[in-house]
Amino acid sequence: MDNLTPQSRLSSRRSFIKQSALAAGAVAMPAFVRAQQSDSPNGRLNLACIGVGGKGKGDVSDAARYANIVALCDIDLAGDASKTIAEHPNVPRYTDYRKLFDEMGSQFDAVTISTPDHSHYPIAMRALMEGKHVFLQKPLANTIWEARQLHLAARQSGVVTQMGIQGHTYEGIRLLREWIDADAIGRVTQARYWTNRPIWPQGIDVQWHPAESVPDGLNWDVWKGTVPIDQPYSPDLHPKKWRASWDYGCGALGDIGCHLFDHVFWALDLGYPELVDVESTTDFDDRIAPSHSVIRYRFTRTRTGKKIKPVEFLWSDGGLKPPVPEELGEGRTLDPSFGQLIMGTKGKIYSPTAYCETLRIIPEEDMRAFKRPAKSIPRVKGGPIKEWIDAIKSGTQPGANFEYAARLTEVVLLGNLALRLGKPIRWDAENMKVVGQPEADPMIRRAYRKGWEIPEIKA
Repeated sequence: MDNLTPQSRLSSRRSFIKQSALAAGAVAMPAFVRAQQSDSPNGRLNLACIGVGGKGKGDVSDAARYANIVALCDIDLAGDASKTIAEHPNVPRYTDYRKLFDEMGSQFDAVTISTPDHSHYPIAMRALMEGKHVFLQKPLANTIWEARQLHLAARQSGVVTQMGIQGHTYEGIRLLREWIDADAIGRVTQARYWTNRPIWPQGIDVQWHPAESVPDGLNWDVWKGTVPIDQPYSPDLHPKKWRASWDYGCGALGDIGCHLFDHVFWALDLGYPELVDVESTTDFDDRIAPSHSVIRYRFTRTRTGKKIKPVEFLWSDGGLKPPVPEELGEGRTLDPSFGQLIMGTKGKIYSPTAYCETLRIIPEEDMRAFKRPAKSIPRVKGGPIKEWIDAIKSGTQPGANFEYAARLTEVVLLGNLALRLGKPIRWDAENMKVVGQPEADPMIRRAYRKGWEIPEIKA
């Protein structure tokens, strides 16, 4: 637990709200020092877990190996979260994260957040303004403006942050960077990605049928959160079908794009794309994402602004795959669920998974002839939650911290922005604008539900 009293914590939060910026007093000393001084058993961190059904079940299970779970929060405790609740019978539980912070804010050091995309921003912002370390599932946010705000809040608070992209902790992403640096395939020109997502109902024919009433125990008001729509409860949205919605999810690209793009994006230290264009798409509307799409990105600068020869990302979902490269070998096929082909001026690398767990230069004779470089990039022991907890204790930042994760999320969301606009976009990253398309502004930064607004943080 930290050393702030409930009164000083409340004062800091009021200062944040009043000034629309994170007050210096919100973190009285570096957050990792507070964690190291924790009174919790064996020096373990105290964690509150928000969103404990679905992906949250695994996140709580992982976190419990390295920290004390002191509170659980889920809008539907009797639903998919019930298994987690049963495994932690003596832990206080909530259906409203705001009440959790109000009542137990002084009793935990950090939070895990594994909720639908639209609720990432308000929950994470509450945690950051109270000086909590944050583990947040991908994508970082539902809109580009929200991702930028979380980045700024994390930077100003000084806490330890991590976005949940497992592959960023794996061996494959490090091998890929080392192989590219060793000129294994020459200069990278294109990365081709595919996925079988969506595996939930998505497309123009999807309808949300309201139920007669909200199920007992389900906090539907908190589920709706910041979205300014008077949305009736529907089993077609909760518990697992919200990803199809632009308002609550980010479609197939938002689900898998952060995983697949991560490896080459990090290996080449890419900046924002110069151009994003939609090659093809099935029908969709202003509420529902399409069932299939193909999107092309063009990068011409690194993160630091250095100009480079163009690199393309070509994304396809809905089970659409590229032609099988002849280098893969006779009789072999591309994995139907996920995959990436990385093309260079001298060769190709193929990975048949979302996380680069299996990495091969093709054809196979080129793989056998390749002299593997020494392993120069530090390896991570354990997955993203362990890396995050270790970083809290050591006062460092993990690999997918919000400084990196916000940029990666923004790239993914730019694909959705191009889809929804129906035309190529040129991105003015400095001003957070699509050049010549003011109609994009409400999609970049949406209006918020009355009573759920959060003050803007200025850089």
